[in-house]
Amino acid sequence: MKKICSLYVVFLFGFLHTQELKDFAIPKNYKKLLQVKGDLDKDGRPETLILFNTDKKITSDFNNGYIRELFILKNLNSGLKIWKKSSTVIFASTTGFYPENNLLPTIKITNNCIVITQQFNTNSRHTMSYKHTYRFQKNDFYLIGSVKNFDDTCEFNIFNDVNFSTGKVVVDEQYYPCFDGEKAKEKDFHKEFIYKFKKSVKIDNFRPGENSIKIPDSDQYFNY
Repeated sequence: MKKICSLYVVFLFGFLHTQELKDFAIPKNYKKLLQVKGDLDKDGRPETLILFNTDKKITSDFNNGYIRELFILKNLNSGLKIWKKSSTVIFASTTGFYPENNLLPTIKITNNCIVITQQFNTNSRHTMSYKHTYRFQKNDFYLIGSVKNFDDTCEFNIFNDVNFSTGKVVVDEQYYPCFDGEKAKEKDFHKEFIYKFKKSVKIDNFRPGENSIKIPDSDQYFNY
């Protein structure tokens, strides 16, 4: 009987929550870039994710161009409802050194998680890519994984991997000479450790690439 009551309470809470969600309509002057579907809360019904270019612009170290907004939508009998939206997790439309060559971000739903991959050039030789994974838990969407690759055409490859669920961090930096007879300008660096994050990171205001933590027992940082 207790188990049945508990299931009823969970169902009732979920029902009441969906009743509060606002109807979705494409905002005026927004341009749809991509759309994907998948089950995020394990209820057997697929959610819909839609990415838009907005009509608002931004200029900063990491973001330039039109702000991109991601909508996470519930598919209910009454239509699409806004479950969550974020205007910070996707880089703006002309971010990077060669914005005309930028590909659209890749958004997938894998193992009930949102996986977002983005890439851009920071100059004529350097490529930056990020993969962030978000999971619905504790009634919200949380960042559970971050992978960063920062690559030069010949001089270095820098890799950072963070598992926010376990706190495990992998930092791997490899350096190479660009020409025969030269030496690499830096020494290779590899470190694996457990980092205790002070609080969980929600999707709402997370800004990729703008977060740095000092690597223990070194003067270096890892970035996510």
